[in-house]
Amino acid sequence: MDAVSLMKRVDTKFIFNIKILPQLLENIHKEYRVLEINKNRVMTYKSNYFDTPNSDLYLMHHNGKAKRVKIRIRNYVESNLFFLEVKKKFNKGNTEKSRIRIDSLNEDLDIKSLSFIQKLVGKSYTLKKSINNQFNRFTLVNHLMTERVTIDLNLSYNNRPFKDDLVILELKQQRLNRHSAVFQSLKSMGIHPMRVSKYCIGMAENDPSLKQNIFKRKFKKINKITIQ
Repeated sequence: MDAVSLMKRVDTKFIFNIKILPQLLENIHKEYRVLEINKNRVMTYKSNYFDTPNSDLYLMHHNGKAKRVKIRIRNYVESNLFFLEVKKKFNKGNTEKSRIRIDSLNEDLDIKSLSFIQKLVGKSYTLKKSINNQFNRFTLVNHLMTERVTIDLNLSYNNRPFKDDLVILELKQQRLNRHSAVFQSLKSMGIHPMRVSKYCIGMAENDPSLKQNIFKRKFKKINKITIQ
């Protein structure tokens, strides 16, 4: 697992209807293997996200800030592991994820967690839980161990299902390689990269008072995909 953790990486995301998934997997099965942990191939992820009272971290993304931050506590259910995770996006499009082990899926951040966050982002935020989500994920790893493909299904926010037919696929690489088998297969099926944040989509869906003009096109595409 460590060999393909890719904590510093370039992420390329795609969305499509679950009906397409069997054909995609058939197209690429010779190039990848399924990651298995403790005999589990499909994992459950539960996350509590944190933001400022004014949703500043959400607005960083909405307003197109090249440098932005995402903060969450994530429970890797089958492994019974809990991490505080900080994802930083940089102006060249690369992502860096840092994390520390914690004891549970906390609703609040303790002093140790706040100190970890401040050290990473160089700023002290007042943070509160903003939303939770849950989804199932399976992960593919290419034979060269240079990329991971995460495939997320059954996404829900605050215990309410969100678009049952939606698949969010994320290609994680050290640097963008459009010759990747999964990239080329999706392209041949007419599926192209789309910038999408599960956190921001959930926030916009659950709080209509938030500024969300930039996400209207994304919601329109998601609705079109999932109505098929």
